[in-house]
Amino acid sequence: MGETVRYDDSTPMAKALEQQLLVRQSRRPGGALPRPEESRVMVVANQKGGVGKTTTAVNMAAALAQHGLKVLVIDLDPQGNASTALSVPHHRGTLSSYEVLVDGTPLAEVVQPHPDLANLFVVPATIDLAGAEIELVSLVARESRLRKALAAHPQVGGAEDRFDYVLIDCPPSLGLLTLNALVAGAEMLIPIQAEYYALEGLGQLLETVEMVRTHLNQELQVSTILLTMYDSRTNLAAGVAGEVREHFGEQVLKTAIPRSVRVSEAPSYGQSVMTYDPSSPGALCYLEAARELAQRGAPTAGDVRPNPETSAAANPSSDLGGAR
Repeated sequence: MGETVRYDDSTPMAKALEQQLLVRQSRRPGGALPRPEESRVMVVANQKGGVGKTTTAVNMAAALAQHGLKVLVIDLDPQGNASTALSVPHHRGTLSSYEVLVDGTPLAEVVQPHPDLANLFVVPATIDLAGAEIELVSLVARESRLRKALAAHPQVGGAEDRFDYVLIDCPPSLGLLTLNALVAGAEMLIPIQAEYYALEGLGQLLETVEMVRTHLNQELQVSTILLTMYDSRTNLAAGVAGEVREHFGEQVLKTAIPRSVRVSEAPSYGQSVMTYDPSSPGALCYLEAARELAQRGAPTAGDVRPNPETSAAANPSSDLGGAR
């Protein structure tokens, strides 16, 4: 699957690919995906902007929900793009992740249901969150506020009516908002754009993850990496994908997300691509990526993590010079 899902849906080749994907999906057994034994709290983060982070968070969440799993999306980005794409109110005055982090409002009071997907729920972000970085500085245990809120929610954990997945969409920075997410989560899902500059900040992100693991959250590990905006027609994309797969191995999903007009259009209609155009290549690829994520399950404590000192991501220019 990962070798064929790479084209913009505006090209004739993509139209042919779309038909192939539809046939492949129709032959695949339907039904719900396996439920994890307890809630998988996943941090969707990459401090570089424009890599498809929020797009990945909302579409993976929608895809998992369409497969029968119960999903909660927590929007920690002051821009509120995930809230927009999931069509939940997030104007000033709406109870949001700001109240959870700064005022200690219980998470259950902030959660909103998605208007179209019964299994999908959202904690929106408002513009008030832009000042949370400063306000959190003076608070006790400022980096653990989200973790405490999740621990107090009755549907996060191993209960029968639990959220199967909690996806935390982070801002494109490594400030206190992202730190709260890293302390709260057990897994990281890192979207990586298949372009040269997308790798430059990855080493810093991995170093931050290692520091959080050492001092604040020993459970945290990079479990999933997803290649986004992928186009196999360019040598650069192939070079970046090869480096990422070499250094991260099984952590990289086999399915890559293609450049897609439909994926880009969907948020302007207040939708994920899963509801905006379910048969488009982008939607089908996110469905396949979600299936892969669920079927591989949560990583075990002994899984190998990449070393940021030796990863090519920490020094991408060493091996990708010929791929520009």
